Amino acid sequence: MCGEHVGGKCAVSTRHGVFITLEGGEGVGKSTAALRLTALLREAGHEVVATREPGGTPGAEAIRALLLNADTELTAMAQTMLHFAARADHVARVIRPALARGAVVICDRYSDSTMAYQAYGMGVEIGAVAALTRLIGLTPDITFMLEVPEFVSKLRLNLRGEASDRYERMDAEVMARIAQGFRAIAAAEPARCVVLDGTAPPAEVAARMRGIIQARTGR
Repeated sequence: MCGEHVGGKCAVSTRHGVFITLEGGEGVGKSTAALRLTALLREAGHEVVATREPGGTPGAEAIRALLLNADTELTAMAQTMLHFAARADHVARVIRPALARGAVVICDRYSDSTMAYQAYGMGVEIGAVAALTRLIGLTPDITFMLEVPEFVSKLRLNLRGEASDRYERMDAEVMARIAQGFRAIAAAEPARCVVLDGTAPPAEVAARMRGIIQARTGR
C-alpha cells in the first residue's frame, strides 16, 4: 500500500520518531519518571529507546565514569568538552538511528543539563555551550523539567545511601544557580519545555508526561 503520492508516483512515507528529554537538578526524580514513562509508552505499543547522558554508548559511558568521579579534578570547561564528546557519540550511534526508524527516545539528561550545570552553575560562557549544542544539531521535541524544593533534593540524595558523585557534592549556592539556569531555559523555550512538580507521586508525574506526549505528537 502506498504511503503518499509525489509527482504522481507512489512513495513510501518517512516516519520520524519522537525525542523526549528529562531534565532537572539532583534528586528531582528524573530516573524514576523515565522508567515509568518508558513502561507506559511500551504498553501503548511504541518502540521506546530509554537512554541517559552522559552515557548511552560504551565510549560515552567511559566518559561518564570520568565525569562523575569526584576524585578526578576537572575544570568546568574540561567537563563541558567531555559532556559534548560523549553526546556526539551518543547522538550518532543511538539517538539518531532510533529516531530514523520511528522510535520514541527517552533520554535522562541532555544538552540543557550542560547549559544549566556548566554554564549557569560553574561559569562557562553561555555562548560557548550554545555553540557546541548547535554543532550537535539535534533538539528534543519535548523536554520535561522536574523541580523539587532543596530540602526534598537533599533528603532523596541521603536516602540513596551511595557515595556522592562530582555533581551531587556541589554546594547550595552552585545548585541554586543551576536551578535558576533550568528555569531560564524553560522560560526561553516554552514550546519545547514543560516544567513539572517533582514532589508529586511518581505515577502521577509519568501519567502527566504521557498525556502531554500524546497531545503534542499523537503517540
